[in-house]
Amino acid sequence: MRRMVAEHRLHPADLILPAFVREGISEPVPISAMPGVVQHTRDTLRKAAVEAVEAGVAGIMLFGVPEDAKKDAAGTAGTDPDGILQVAIRDVRAEVGDDLVIMSDLCLDEYTDHGHCGVMDADGRVDNDATLERYAEMAQVQADAGVHVVGPSGMMDGQIGVIRDALDQTGHEDVSILAYTVKYSSAFYGPFREAVGSSLQGDRKTYQQDPANLRESLRELALDLEEGADMVMVKPALPYLDVLAKIADAVEVPVAAYQISGEYAMVEAAAEKGWIDRDKAIMETLTGIKRAGANMILTYWATEAARGL
Repeated sequence: MRRMVAEHRLHPADLILPAFVREGISEPVPISAMPGVVQHTRDTLRKAAVEAVEAGVAGIMLFGVPEDAKKDAAGTAGTDPDGILQVAIRDVRAEVGDDLVIMSDLCLDEYTDHGHCGVMDADGRVDNDATLERYAEMAQVQADAGVHVVGPSGMMDGQIGVIRDALDQTGHEDVSILAYTVKYSSAFYGPFREAVGSSLQGDRKTYQQDPANLRESLRELALDLEEGADMVMVKPALPYLDVLAKIADAVEVPVAAYQISGEYAMVEAAAEKGWIDRDKAIMETLTGIKRAGANMILTYWATEAARGL
């Protein structure tokens, strides 16, 4: 009876798998704060992509982890056609073709020696406009590598418009933009920074949003849509379900939510202690995100959850 009258249903096609690929390793590297998640080699990333397709997962979001020696102030490895993320995009595209929507993180933080999402000015602040020039280059090289969707996550003002222009001017009109429209300055990002080998110094409060604010999210939404976003995202997911619901009610484009590393880690840690039922908790959290209005959910449990649906 419950199954028959359920108002919201999860489907494998709702799910997107975030995946990390690290340069210069021969075996996957476990991420200590995210049990079951690894930094992939190029070969194991291909395997993970195939497994996602077989489970019915709709997409994969790729994050590159370069060698530390290749990090610099401008994040040069992020725009190198032979940089780890671009190589990984080509690998996955060659392995699964169009059977999986291949998405890429479009941000500089993994590639900068200071760990910020943009280039810095002489006073040590993120230079918004100079960063946009770098994002335009990143969009082009990721599209050239074969990505279907770019995911600008740096929260720079005007980033969607600049990236859309860069894609259109280089013959990549069909590459879509998943805008990180609502991205809060959150305490739940901690495990992710281990996953990408972050070199962050300080914090990102000058360009990520204040957790106390909701109307700010609606302003960001209006700007991203005006600039040409094809899809929009709320990140994190569970602490901001009210924001997700407001965004979903306000738009006619697809809405994504990112169940981030800290959310994953909390469930896994509590389950390891025997305090909660892991499998039920995973499905309950995903259902809650779907109920709040997400059409797509980025989750590290994507393949596992899809197999159980």
